[in-house]
Amino acid sequence: MQQKDSDIEDALRELTALRADMVADAEVLHRRLAAIHPNYRDSARNLLHYLALRRHDLRPLQLRLAALGLSSLGRAESHVLATVDAVLEVLHQLANRRWQNPPAEERCVDFRTGQRLLSEHTDALLGPPTPGRDVRIMVTMPTEAGSDYSLVHDLLRQGMDCMRINCAHDDAETWRQMIEHLRRAERAVGRSCRVVMDLAGPKLRTGPLAPGPAVVKVRPQRDPYGRVITPARVWLTADGAAHPAPSPADVKLAVPPVWLEQLQTGDRVQLTDARNSRRIFAIADVTEGGCWVEATKTTYLIPGTELHHEHAGNAHIGDLPPRESAIRLRPGDSLILTRDTKPGRPAITDSAGKVLTPASIGCTIPAVFDDVRAGDSIWFDDGKIGGVLENIEPQQVFVRITHARPRGENLRADKGINLPDSPLRLSALTAKDLADLSFIARHADVVQLSFANSAEDVALLQQHQASLGGRQPAITLKIETRRGFENLPDMLLTAMRAPCCGVMIARGDLAVECGFERLAEVQEEILWICEAAHVPVIWATQVLETLAKVGMPSRAEITDAAMGHRAECVMLNKGPHMLTAVRVLDDILRRMQAHQAKKQAMLRELRLAHTLPPEASVNTNRSNRKDLPEA
Repeated sequence: MQQKDSDIEDALRELTALRADMVADAEVLHRRLAAIHPNYRDSARNLLHYLALRRHDLRPLQLRLAALGLSSLGRAESHVLATVDAVLEVLHQLANRRWQNPPAEERCVDFRTGQRLLSEHTDALLGPPTPGRDVRIMVTMPTEAGSDYSLVHDLLRQGMDCMRINCAHDDAETWRQMIEHLRRAERAVGRSCRVVMDLAGPKLRTGPLAPGPAVVKVRPQRDPYGRVITPARVWLTADGAAHPAPSPADVKLAVPPVWLEQLQTGDRVQLTDARNSRRIFAIADVTEGGCWVEATKTTYLIPGTELHHEHAGNAHIGDLPPRESAIRLRPGDSLILTRDTKPGRPAITDSAGKVLTPASIGCTIPAVFDDVRAGDSIWFDDGKIGGVLENIEPQQVFVRITHARPRGENLRADKGINLPDSPLRLSALTAKDLADLSFIARHADVVQLSFANSAEDVALLQQHQASLGGRQPAITLKIETRRGFENLPDMLLTAMRAPCCGVMIARGDLAVECGFERLAEVQEEILWICEAAHVPVIWATQVLETLAKVGMPSRAEITDAAMGHRAECVMLNKGPHMLTAVRVLDDILRRMQAHQAKKQAMLRELRLAHTLPPEASVNTNRSNRKDLPEA
């Protein structure tokens, strides 16, 4: 009993001190709170209370409170001061002390109010919920949505709540057609849907690469023993008046029309390929637009390759598209990153394979060269290739590759670059973003600020929106950099000057910036902070990606999608099977809603609890002990 009394006193003393810090912090920032929109005034104060609470290591206090049978503060996000006060009141009663209600000026958000505020803010940003499912579904539009009304109609019918248009792709006319299709589908289906438009932002990417050789490989299909199963199908058509192949072709070649007209089914065409190997193509069919030939041996063709026919004579293959070039990088390799956008190239080696000149590639925003430092890390292509900046020169940076598969990774043009350690001074709004804003202001319900890094970035977008006049779409902050994550509370307080705002966890770049192993921890922290601010969260990137792309989900991504119910909205990316992905996600979210709300388990009746056979149950009532079987 004495130990219990001591635990009560310790908990009471510690929690009282914590509460004093929480209230004091909010008062210090009173001037900033005055700028918050009335819709978010109580939410902003609750956020400040939560931040003050989480500046302490609460784990010893949590264990002490749990041992006393009290709330361990683990679900306090949306009503933090009310939770602390409730625990303090019980502790006072346990200590036989009088509990004094907080003064009126310390009015706080209680449990029901916290839930209501988050719900109201979510409705304002993302629209009303679908019956039976509180978590909204956002779908990224493919280009086809601008020309295919039925696709938009079917997505809306399957459960899409928000249409996302990425301004990094397509153009204003295509966006307008997408939105027109949505409005028409809304009338047909009887459901509303929000339009969300992403600003492209200052995406740092690799520059162009010198094109590879103009060579095509003709290869038949073989079985495991190397025997030909299906010959390669080559479509020959007239040079200058090409006809599309009537069915899928492995390779399409342009040849002189006079020579082509003399070919007949059953004839043979002879050639010597780029490896100086003799090959024979069999003419399988002749049509009005060209002819089909079949190859049973692998053949390498280049422009000008001579084709010989017994009656038609010789002809030469016309132009071929150059192959896409790539730089092969392995751990330990050097790479030169250049300021200019001249085409990059692979490393130059001598006859023994020794590197004479390292590979080089440009970047799309050379201004970052002014902010990088030796020792900073750099990542390419969503984290597939990583390295360290070794030497910084005015026109180039030398990179030592540290992360790639032992056999190497290919680095291509237009792949993302991340510099998580570098204090980049990039404006959140590009010239293209500012041009797109006028369209967004007229047509969108929500504008997403890509690569939001600071409160200044948020304020800049607010200023540009105000300068346009008229309606102002709600702002969603896309958290996809380390700086954006670290500055999230400050950005939220700036975004909350408006009547409506939101946050997107853009897990692709965020994982690269913060480290893949930290992503789960980082996204949890974002969810906690946003719940404390009663700001809705969009869970994004690679949700059911395999299902959307190939039609069959992986087990891991089903579990990941189920975790998305912790947010207020889950985003799907485009893919050939996106309709199926929407249907599956809708089913997952409906099922999870009965089990969990945010971090709190919902103890609905558990079907599994009824499955134990009666004879397997052990009745511990003494009156029935005689009925128990002997051990």
